[in-house]
Amino acid sequence: MKVLKFGGTSVGSVENMANVKSIINDGDKKIVVLSAMSGTTNKLVAIAEEIKNGNVNEAIGKINNLKENYSKTIDSLLSHADLNNDVKAYVSKVFSFLTECAGQTFSELLENKIVAQGELLSTYMFNSFLKQEGVSSTLLPALDFMRIDAFKEPDINYIKEQLREVFDNTEVAEIYITQGFICLDDKDNISNLQRGGSDYTATIIGAAIKAEEVQIWTDIDGMHNNDPRYVENTNPISNLSFDEAAELAYFGAKILHPQTVTPVRADNIPVRLKNTMNPDAHGTLISSTTSENGIKAIAAKDGITAIKIKSARMLQAHGFLKKVFEIFETHQTSIDMITTSEVAVSLTIDDDKNLDAIFLELDKIATIEVDKNQSIVCLVGHSVVNHQDTYRLFQILQDVKIRMISYGGSKNNISLLIDSKDKINTLQKLNNYLFELVTL
Repeated sequence: MKVLKFGGTSVGSVENMANVKSIINDGDKKIVVLSAMSGTTNKLVAIAEEIKNGNVNEAIGKINNLKENYSKTIDSLLSHADLNNDVKAYVSKVFSFLTECAGQTFSELLENKIVAQGELLSTYMFNSFLKQEGVSSTLLPALDFMRIDAFKEPDINYIKEQLREVFDNTEVAEIYITQGFICLDDKDNISNLQRGGSDYTATIIGAAIKAEEVQIWTDIDGMHNNDPRYVENTNPISNLSFDEAAELAYFGAKILHPQTVTPVRADNIPVRLKNTMNPDAHGTLISSTTSENGIKAIAAKDGITAIKIKSARMLQAHGFLKKVFEIFETHQTSIDMITTSEVAVSLTIDDDKNLDAIFLELDKIATIEVDKNQSIVCLVGHSVVNHQDTYRLFQILQDVKIRMISYGGSKNNISLLIDSKDKINTLQKLNNYLFELVTL
């Protein structure tokens, strides 16, 4: 059995839902994971923000506007009167719940409940659409089997057991529809896998059922060798290894959630990236197979803070770096890049919510410099640090001021830290240096 995930754009209109139906309706059994309709999650987050700020009337206004949008979509999607009425009744219950939330005290739990409604709406609507079109389908509620543990990691044993039970108690169908993104936490409260988490849902399910393949369907022909939002003439990559895909996802490739390949790599379950709008395109196949060496792709991660820690106490001393890293561990802040010299260490973080507290502790043992609005540009490929053409990337040094370079920590990744205002120029320059000069 295969697991297919479709993102918000793929189910963002009636026309796109019809495209998805034609893709999945091939007679084979499969699990289909859906995101919320495009734009819905952002609107639900905005509703939660109004509630947080005590703006009840504004929240209710946004709720009513979103409900009206859904009513129009239902009328365009469902011509069958009974199904139309049934979905409208379900949608009405969802928006009545959201209206009740508007009068409640804000909490993270309340926000998680609000944001979860997007996936519940899209799956109920799409399943009804399939029934109208004569397709054998049924819903598998993700909240019946998807759970994370106290460390926010997928509880695989629980998911396997609950999935078996859910299948045993669900009518047999060719297509099983479930929600991406949403889950329960270790206390059985509604939670989620963070933005882009539907990809992660798909591979977690794929690992749990030992799927033949996991397919991630979006609105682009697979993983590109550079960011097409900023660089012209980028090209899709036909094949990537799990390691290469993981590096690109973590360092900014928006097509994948950073944890997507983690659940399936141990069982060598391939992940295929496909385009809902162009289903015949090859896309990108992610597997354990490594193809050619050298730089294959570039990604960029924004919102980076660089911290330089300088102290004469580092010189020929042991234990200093331990103290530094313990401070970051205490404040549950992960480090992306790190470089050291005799008397200084520079590092980067992508979550600065505890920066003030970290600064106060570091300031007791060293001189601290902080630079915000930085970006990490990551160059990825199999054995990239050993490839004969990798030297070409260093031509960028004559055009762009680089704050840090991470080279050699991974054979598959070279990272550059730059000011975010230089990001687009850097991506374009690297594209010219690497992909117009080197045939990969």
